[in-house]
Formats: sequence, C-alpha cells, structure tokens
Amino acid sequence: MTRNTRRSSTDMPRESAKLGPALAGEHAEAPTIASLRREAEGCERCDLYKNATQLVFGEGPTDARVVLVGEQPGDREDLAGRPFVGPAGRLLDECMHEAGIDRSECYLTNAVKHFKFEPRGKRRLHSRPNAGEVQACAWWLGAEIDELRPEIVVALGATALMSLLGRGVGVTKNRGQFVPAPGGFSVLVTIHPSYLLRIRGRGNPEAERARFVDDLAKVAVRIG
Repeated sequence: MTRNTRRSSTDMPRESAKLGPALAGEHAEAPTIASLRREAEGCERCDLYKNATQLVFGEGPTDARVVLVGEQPGDREDLAGRPFVGPAGRLLDECMHEAGIDRSECYLTNAVKHFKFEPRGKRRLHSRPNAGEVQACAWWLGAEIDELRPEIVVALGATALMSLLGRGVGVTKNRGQFVPAPGGFSVLVTIHPSYLLRIRGRGNPEAERARFVDDLAKVAVRIG
C-alpha cells in the first residue's frame, strides 16, 4: 500500500473537543527529524533534564505510517538513549509481532523525553510526569508528528492520550477506538504495555495481553 500524501495540519478542521497540547499548541520547527532531534538534545523546557542521564528522542523510519507514543523513557531507556528497550518495550515488541505489525516500520516515541524517577537506594523508580511536564514536552511530540505525517498514531496509555487528545478522551472509555485528529490521521487508544507487567500474578493477565494484541491488530488491518 502506498503512503498517504503529506498534508498540513490545517488541511482538516479541528475537533470540537479540546485537543491535547501536542496537537493544539505551538511546536518546534525543523526541516527534518534528524535536525529536530539535535535541537531537542539541549532541551531545558522543564526540570526533568537535571536528573536524567540523557534525552530519549523518538526513533524509526521518517516515512513511518504508524507512530506509537508512550509516556516517558524508563530506567533502561534513559541509560541506552533509545525508546522502548526495557521490559515494557520487549513486551511491546512481542505483542506487535503477534498483531502483525513490524516494529522496524514504525516510529516509536514518548510524550515526555526525559526519565522522571524517585531514587530508592540504588534503584530509580518511575514517577509519572505531571501536566506541566507533558505540556512542556508537547513542543517536541507535536513537531515529530507534524514532520512524520503518519496515518495512525497509537496512544499507549493515559499520559500519551492526554498529550494528544486532551482530558476529554479516556483510555477506559475509548480503548480500541480510532479517534480522528487534525492532519488526516487517526489516534488508536489503548493501554501502555507496562500495565501488563504490573498486573502479573493477579487478575487475568493473559486475557489483558490478548486484548492489547487485539487493539494493535486493528492497526495492522488499517494499514493493510
């Protein structure tokens, strides 16, 4: 299937519902993803850069038809400088494969580009980004999407969803649905794979995993 023609975000009307900062606010401007990444390396738009090892920008082909957006880099990603290389990333790889999606053909990034954590001895425990940090980093996420012009953006979890579509769209209510967005692409709403790691040993993790694969499989059907 051929890739859609690149379109300006002004080509389609904005939804009546309030959008998130990544789609509604001002964004960085750069001629290429590579130059955008170089510009982001020195980001001090919020205080998270002070304790993180490095900024973790998105990665993947610049003609990707699918963009997956998570919350923020974790401990492994912070050290490696790459998104989705830790336990949740490995689980995402498995689920994408089962759903018929080739990770190498997708662009993966996060709503927030620096690792936010709380120290616990020698460990660094994940701490959820606040609204101000998501707002600040939407400067980069919005620019990535503007440059890539994907057909589908997958919102992995509540933080990514809020950055993209605002607080009027929720994961529980809209999970598995495609929500149209300005620019001619759709946002698929689903969970973050880290949720599947957190529920191991309780509930029905296999059923939840299968449901996540089913969500991702809808992307494979869309892109053919």
